[in-house]
Amino acid sequence: MDTQQVSAPSRTPSAGVVHINIRLTDGYSIISNRLSQHRDMSLLAIGLGTHIQSLPAGRRIGVKALAEIFPESEARIAAALRELEHHGFLRRIRERVQGGRVATRTESYNHPEAAARRAGAARVSPAARVSPAVRVTPAAPAAPVIPAVPVATSAPAPVSVRVPECEPAPVPVPASEPPVVREPVPDPAPRLVPSPAAPKPPPPALPFPRRPSAPLFDEAARLLAGLQVSAPLFVLSEVDVERLTPGVAAWLERGVRPDAVRVALTDDPPVPLRHPAKLVRHRLVALLPPPVPAAVPVVPLQNCDDCDRGFRSPVPGRCGECRDVRAYADDGPCLLGG
Repeated sequence: MDTQQVSAPSRTPSAGVVHINIRLTDGYSIISNRLSQHRDMSLLAIGLGTHIQSLPAGRRIGVKALAEIFPESEARIAAALRELEHHGFLRRIRERVQGGRVATRTESYNHPEAAARRAGAARVSPAARVSPAVRVTPAAPAAPVIPAVPVATSAPAPVSVRVPECEPAPVPVPASEPPVVREPVPDPAPRLVPSPAAPKPPPPALPFPRRPSAPLFDEAARLLAGLQVSAPLFVLSEVDVERLTPGVAAWLERGVRPDAVRVALTDDPPVPLRHPAKLVRHRLVALLPPPVPAAVPVVPLQNCDDCDRGFRSPVPGRCGECRDVRAYADDGPCLLGG
């Protein structure tokens, strides 16, 4: 019994775009989704690239020619062309034509990645695929063959020669195959590794505060001695605390809060932690923050004694205009000669 094939009707989406497509027979272009759905280009660049790919070969697509067709300005069209050129959809080549003039030829690509791979494969010549370490010497010219002159001699008596069966017959080597000469590979340069007995460079100096004081050193020592409270792995000896105190004091002098110093010294330690004092010293040197910039002095605001206007000056007195008036008034009358 035959079974009827029933195809379910296509469901129209309830939201989003709905395509009403009519089969085109003329007046259309095939545009790749690499251009129409590009996520890193603007809509203006995508639309301009679509227009360029729909044009016939030889059509001018300069900025002024496009600005005469579309309402966008020349600046926006130039920016869109730069986008297309940056993403590989356009390529501009300047070449010299007849008459010594220089013309710009623009190439439009619908698949920039495939075009780049094809251009790269075309640039690789067969001679470039041969390894430079192998050099083939040309074959020597063959010696001229001299025809043999027949000489009338008496027929020799037949001689029977017994060839052992175990001896293989010689295999002729073709003379057409040139010998391959391989250049010797140079030995690698020796690695300069210092000997274990070589003296090691001294470690970098521990930072020291510019203005040391007893309260600053006491706070730094308390911070180091209390590291084991928040970070149990950082147990320091009394000698370690005394040696590392100037470095912590330099951090505190530069405006870093004690909590921030504690986090910077104990955060994310290596596992296992064998030398906590060495790790604290390394971080005090390597992570030292810059000094706090000097504060710009603020000039106080004063009131002029004569006009009562405000002006900035470290000392009270008169403003600049009142000082100039008094200075010219003290000089007496001034006459201009004609």
